[in-house]
Amino acid sequence: MVLLLLPVAAFAQFRVTGTVTSADNSAPLPGVTIRVKGTTTGTASDASGKYALEVPDGNTATLVFSFTGYEEKEVPVANQHTVNLTMSMSSTQLNEFVAIGYGTVKKSDVTGAIGTINSEKLMDRPSVPNVSQALEGKLPGVDVNVNSNAPGQAAKIRIRGIASISSNLDPLFVVDGVVGVPPNTINPNDIESIQVLKDASSEAIYGARGSNGIIMVTTKRGKAGPPTISYEGNVNVSTLSRHLKTLNSEQFIDVYNEAYKNGQKFDPLGEVQTPPKALNHENFPLLFDENDNPLYNTNWESETYKPAVSTNHYLILQGGNDKSLYSLSLGFQDQNGLMIESWYKRYSVRFTMDNDINSWLKIGGDIAFNKDKQRMVSDANGGLNVPRMVTEEVPILPVKYPDGIWAGNFDIDGLEGGPNPVDIAHNRYGLNNTQQTLGSVYLLFHLTKDLDFKTDFGYGVASNKSNFYSSMNLQHLSADQGGVATSSSGQAYYWQSESYLTWNKQISEQQRLTALLGVSWLENYSESVNAEGQDFVDDFFQWHNLNAGAVKQAIGTSDGKRTMNSYYARLMYNIAEKYMVTATGRYDGSSVFGENNKYAFFPSIGAAWRISSEDFLKDNKTISDLKLRASYGAAGNQEIGNYRSLATIIAGNTVLGGENQSILVPDRLGNPDLKWEKSIQADVGIELGLFENRVSLEADYYNKRTKNLLLQAPIPWSAGMGTPYVYKNVGSVRNAGIEISLSTTNIQTKNVTWTTDFAFASNKNTILKLNEGNADIFPGPNFLGETNVLRVGYPIGSFYGMTRLGTYGSDEAAEADEHGLKPGDRKYIYNEDGSPYYSIIGRAYPKWTGVFSTKLTVKNWDLSANIRFVQGVNTAATFKHSSEDRQTIANSLTTVLDGWTEDHQNTMISQVRNYKFAQDSHFDTWWVEDGSFIRGQNFVLGYTFPESTLSKMKMSKLRFYVSVDNLFIITKYTGYDPEVDTYMTGYGDSPAFSQNLDFFPYPRPRVWTLGASVKF
Repeated sequence: MVLLLLPVAAFAQFRVTGTVTSADNSAPLPGVTIRVKGTTTGTASDASGKYALEVPDGNTATLVFSFTGYEEKEVPVANQHTVNLTMSMSSTQLNEFVAIGYGTVKKSDVTGAIGTINSEKLMDRPSVPNVSQALEGKLPGVDVNVNSNAPGQAAKIRIRGIASISSNLDPLFVVDGVVGVPPNTINPNDIESIQVLKDASSEAIYGARGSNGIIMVTTKRGKAGPPTISYEGNVNVSTLSRHLKTLNSEQFIDVYNEAYKNGQKFDPLGEVQTPPKALNHENFPLLFDENDNPLYNTNWESETYKPAVSTNHYLILQGGNDKSLYSLSLGFQDQNGLMIESWYKRYSVRFTMDNDINSWLKIGGDIAFNKDKQRMVSDANGGLNVPRMVTEEVPILPVKYPDGIWAGNFDIDGLEGGPNPVDIAHNRYGLNNTQQTLGSVYLLFHLTKDLDFKTDFGYGVASNKSNFYSSMNLQHLSADQGGVATSSSGQAYYWQSESYLTWNKQISEQQRLTALLGVSWLENYSESVNAEGQDFVDDFFQWHNLNAGAVKQAIGTSDGKRTMNSYYARLMYNIAEKYMVTATGRYDGSSVFGENNKYAFFPSIGAAWRISSEDFLKDNKTISDLKLRASYGAAGNQEIGNYRSLATIIAGNTVLGGENQSILVPDRLGNPDLKWEKSIQADVGIELGLFENRVSLEADYYNKRTKNLLLQAPIPWSAGMGTPYVYKNVGSVRNAGIEISLSTTNIQTKNVTWTTDFAFASNKNTILKLNEGNADIFPGPNFLGETNVLRVGYPIGSFYGMTRLGTYGSDEAAEADEHGLKPGDRKYIYNEDGSPYYSIIGRAYPKWTGVFSTKLTVKNWDLSANIRFVQGVNTAATFKHSSEDRQTIANSLTTVLDGWTEDHQNTMISQVRNYKFAQDSHFDTWWVEDGSFIRGQNFVLGYTFPESTLSKMKMSKLRFYVSVDNLFIITKYTGYDPEVDTYMTGYGDSPAFSQNLDFFPYPRPRVWTLGASVKF
């Protein structure tokens, strides 16, 4: 009998029940995870905060209580059948740990300016396709410009202003310790938290790569407890949010005929001007009826930009115990663009594992695979691309004629013969295929109680194949070449090795020291090949068989490698949780710089005083947290192309003895003294919490000076070099500004919670020094002349052009004649000698930005809103050149109806006339408009099912929501959107000068989303 009872006794369970409440208001806490320490056994509290759990041993078992936003607690069961617990909020977060590079630290111990975003806040806009767009409007001092709205395109991120002229301006992404990860390869749903390092104290640990700011990404990993499966999914619809009004058929014909009628006035010979062919049935029977009325009134905007449905799915499995943690996530994104025939698909999978092998060794790692496919239909900025032809295609044409033939402006004599945009979207496109594998593995040795040694190895392998085809039937694009097909392939390899010692020593009850010492190596290698074929007999082959093209363009190949070697150290000293000092130094060497300057040292120091821990404030009922901090130090920028410090040669061809011969010719001058850009930054900040941190304020002032700017200094053409410039270190620029973030918990009761957040940032950018003599530099991009100027005392991104006063009236004929003009022509300011007067006429970067966010939760319902402000900025509507100054060769905006006439002379728009006598267009103040705006960024309404319902469904979470992005925009700008860049990096190596230059963009949509969050 005793033996029979032994198995029963061995497997007897001890039942524990209890209630979990909040220390703040004694309200029950639903959804708290309760698990038995050291096992996978666990449960969650219900809607009343109650739980029940079977533990294997009531005497030795310990329960672990965890809940987002609250301090984790461990409670021994001690043979108690009832274990109630009151949980305290983690006061955000003084006890919250943040990533700082090669380690983490409590937020209360931070001495630098670090912004933090958790996964919930990051993904409050569930329809965002990538992490760069998810960051928009989240943190002060982090400016995100969504310039291209084509599917799959990333946004520009700028941290604390523009600090370079010729170098890359993007911040450095560090994902789970792997440095330099492309942001578009990260599934935003995989992210647990993001820390943005903004000042020298935090950036210096990454030395030569830190001056543009650091974005630390911590991804989701396994969690101890029973396995959980979470799903995030949504479907969204994109619609056109704003419209550009163009002339309809009746208006176009009236303007067209009036323009030719006015031509006689502007013809120096005074001859009567007539169209090549009158617009009537006799000349164009397919376009006009027998009464000469147009048969078509095509709205090209509605034909090209159509509602698009996209979906996004994400699934993650997480689990583990106290010794081993694991996670596996799968993602699929199918994004269809507003512009017809444009789309992007991404498949992602990620696996993580962390294992405590024994008391002295922990190993782990992760591996992620992404496969992207993108169809691009908006190319060739400045050419006859889809967005441009939406405006310029004349409305009297159909999309196709009844016989199925595509219509186009080339069907009408005298027009600039662009194909219609629907035709281009179908028959001129690029198909980009990318595969990327990223991963890392680490070993963590606990050498002693206080000393750890960690070594990790990160790697990345990427392959890309980009195909392009332009049909043999597209007039003025590829018809003359008989069709054009290109294909390019590339591969990139990356590896890094980091090894470092971390010493955490509690010197005494009041003193704690953390020291870090490490070494790093990394290498990037890439290679590519491209080929082109032309003159096809049919559109069938495209890039699939370039040999089908009778004309073979030269095949191009390239490869390149860069390496870095670094040594770094950091010392953090904490006295009584009141006084904190951090000293950091990094010694970096890079292959891209000159022989005489391969290495450089980047130091920093930061200090903080947590005043609220002093005896005179310790028990203050109003001030719950108060900290002052300051930092000073240096970071660098090495982001220029490979081999820029070396003299190079390139292959060429010439004719010798009547035969074509291959030759080598000089390409670029070397500069053995080329060195790092270095940013010296000072920062002072305050962190204030009031009323048990229900009000939190953080404010910073910074002053960052970047010297040794890497500049493309021009050299004489007579030098005979293929590249007409050499990289030099000249000049300096300063960014100074303030950042403020304010968070409040306005209401917090059992059933109602209302919070608000406000972020404000202002940055002043000033060029302090340029080349010798500080002469103006015109960096481009050019559009009918210069658009940008670099001038000492002014900011980077200063628009440069003429000042338009209006138009010459009839009584100003003599004044107009001095410049070879007539009444009805545009009127500008001129110099005394009669030459055009140019000046700085605007700025591409704002004086200040702000974001207001609020969230109201009432029982199971939640409503949130996010409104973004951008003020003191200009946007250049360069599309006005093509849409206001080119009558008789293309369609125009309806603004030309406000053009000069004898009865209407007070206008900024010149008198319409045939294009043969058009006045030269200039980049001027009429194009450079006020680009300030207030945007309704995001609004979300959600419902979370109560625990009582979920328990019946065997779920731990179920939430449905609807949201809308870009609901409204308040702006004076007349284009589609004031936040735009249609040039990107097409001109020069730096994208700093193309921001807010608008020449027919991909419009920004309004996005309506329906989604669900499920957890088992």
